[in-house]
Amino acid sequence: MGTSAKRPAVRIKHEQVVVARMRGTQDRIADAITAFAGTMTFVYLHALWFAVWIVCNEGAFGKAAVWDPYPFGLLTMIVSLEAIFLSTFVMVSQNRQAARENVRADLDFETNVRSEVWAVHMGRALGVDPVEVERRVQELLAENRARMNGTAQPPEGS
Repeated sequence: MGTSAKRPAVRIKHEQVVVARMRGTQDRIADAITAFAGTMTFVYLHALWFAVWIVCNEGAFGKAAVWDPYPFGLLTMIVSLEAIFLSTFVMVSQNRQAARENVRADLDFETNVRSEVWAVHMGRALGVDPVEVERRVQELLAENRARMNGTAQPPEGS
């Protein structure tokens, strides 16, 4: 008898596979830019860039080296444009993260439904009363919600 005989056709999707199919070249570029912009290297490079820009434009290397005198209008415009683009890349990455969270929630839901169906079938096979089990589950959920809300009563006999 082969290994494929009587094997159930259960397919469990993996989040990484589903998300990878949704991710295009533009998404990878946006993620790479966002990842780099969130590093200290990015901060250090910008601090160095600003310092060199300001020092040069304050005349430290002579009048010929000044291309954007105080109040540094060109630098201000470049930094503003960079902020616009970086915020856009961050939003693109956040939208992809939200899509990933939706995929994860869908897969979690499928897993929960699958588990519940299996539990019911196994319970029936073992002769467990599903109504009694559900009643006890509801009690435990209510107790847990009460504890989370800070309205739980101490157990009797305490």
